[in-house]
This record gives sequence, structure tokens and C-alpha cells, in this order.
Amino acid sequence: MIHSVPRDELTLFSYEILGLVGTTGAGPHDLRGMVRRGRMLDWAGETRYYVEPKRLAKLGYLEARKEPGKTRERTIYTLTDKGMDALREWARTPVHFTPIKSEVLVRLLIADLVGEETTRESIATLRQDIADLSARLTETETQTRTLPHRRKYLLLVAGFLRRLLDLHLELVDEVERDLATKRPDDPATPVRHQGATETTHSESVWETRLDSCRDRRGRGVERGGRFDTCRQ
Repeated sequence: MIHSVPRDELTLFSYEILGLVGTTGAGPHDLRGMVRRGRMLDWAGETRYYVEPKRLAKLGYLEARKEPGKTRERTIYTLTDKGMDALREWARTPVHFTPIKSEVLVRLLIADLVGEETTRESIATLRQDIADLSARLTETETQTRTLPHRRKYLLLVAGFLRRLLDLHLELVDEVERDLATKRPDDPATPVRHQGATETTHSESVWETRLDSCRDRRGRGVERGGRFDTCRQ
């Protein structure tokens, strides 16, 4: 019997949990450990690895059983027929690009506000983090030998993640090259003339607004008139 998945009942994280449980089963602590070791795919909070499997079990996608643990009983989840049907149904749907959450890109976004030197120095520290992630990827690639039924697919993932690390290293190189020296036209390091006052970020935005007004109205708007919004 094929089970149809209700709309919005399962999220990307839900499918990740179902996939990690797989055919062998896993407990919440196991699920958390799988993603924590590699770090690069560790984007969900720790408690979600305990809450989501329990929710999926209530919905019938997973089955829970108790097993003896080192100090107390532990919960082990396994895929049900409904869970397997959900994975198969989702696997046939079109793939969409997942929005990127990237600290280094946000750092570049604010470079004009905090200064190029600060941005360059902080982004350079990313090399240390990438070295750690690269070592973890090597360990992951070695561990795939213990999962022969998934090894081919895990190596594809590891290869993609390694190229992603290389891309970040290229970005660090580019930042260090392009932000190596201060230029007179650098908005983050404005040239100050004797007797001139510093132009703030909000004033710069206002100047752009005034220029736009001139283009649209064909007449000047006094720079001192901050509350004149291009009225007829």
C-alpha cells in the first residue's frame, strides 16, 4: 500500500532524519553524532534530533523501541513502510536549490560599513576552520568503508563538500588580494579633506535619493531639504 504524504507534514529536516535512520535504525544520540562529526551538514539545533524522530514516530513514519543502554534505556527508531513510501515519493519530486546561509558572505555584505581591513583580517581566519573541516572529511571518507551499501553515495557527498571548501579558500584568496590596499575611492575608507565633515551612511543614501529626484522631476531639490520627497 502506497501512503501519500499530506502537504507540509514533512520538511527537509524530516527527510534527513528518515534517511539517517535508514534500514539499520538509529537513536537520537546516534543521529546527532552522525552530523556533528562532519560539522558541514550540522545546521539543525541539537534538540531537534530528539524532537523530530518522536514526531515522526507519532505520525507513523518511524517505529520506536526501547533497548538497554550504558546507564539507562535508549530509544531506537526504525523506518516503517509509511516512512519508506514517503522517501520514495519525495525522491521522485524535482530538486530545488536550497537558500545559502553563509557567514562569510554576510561579512562581505557589511564590508562598506565596518571597513575593508577589518573584513580582510576576519575572513582570513576562515582558513583554520577549513583545515579542520577538511580533516573531518578525510575521516568521513575513510569511514565509508564500514557502510558498503551507502559508500558510493557518501563519497559523492564528500567530494562535493570538499569542492565547496576549495571554493571558500578561493574566496579567501580573492578577498586578501582585492582588499589588500586601501583605495581613495573605497567607500569604507573615505578621503577626509581639511574642514570637511564626514558623510554618514544615511546621508549617502539621502544624496542618492536627491539624485534620483532630479532625474525624475527634471528640477533640483535642495540638499538641505531632508523632508522634501520629490513632491509635485
